[in-house]
Amino acid sequence: MAMNIVLVEPEIPQNTGNIVRTCAGTGTNLHMIKPLGFSVEDRYLKRAGLDYWHLVNIRYYENYDEFYKTAISENPDAKFFMCTTKTKKSHTDVKFSDGDYIVLGKETKGLPLPLIEANPDTSIRIPMKKDFRCLNLSNAAAIILYEAMRQLGFPEMD
Repeated sequence: MAMNIVLVEPEIPQNTGNIVRTCAGTGTNLHMIKPLGFSVEDRYLKRAGLDYWHLVNIRYYENYDEFYKTAISENPDAKFFMCTTKTKKSHTDVKFSDGDYIVLGKETKGLPLPLIEANPDTSIRIPMKKDFRCLNLSNAAAIILYEAMRQLGFPEMD
């Protein structure tokens, strides 16, 4: 099994390309939920992901409901960690398991509030200074994913 990064309506191709590169280096699956704010043929997206695209299992979904139904049918024991600034629980306060999903929202708005409210036990944040709004999406994905990988003993990684 592998960890999963889920991008809900990503808007900036360079962020997604960087996340592709992180997924390639960690053996993580990438799930992208439409609408996307760019074409997957975008040259900035391709450049940011360098030549790692073929190393990543990328799946696309029309909406969150389609993604969720597919994910729970394929991986019924997985947890869905909602990454947000609108919670108190740190990403280091939870226990990740192989196959879990790290769900990140669009760059300008984050995750929809109903998703966060429906998942209070698995909504997590990265600690930041009080008056700081948020980290870059690709940085946040990497920070949380590497904490999960650390907890799992960096499987199949040197």
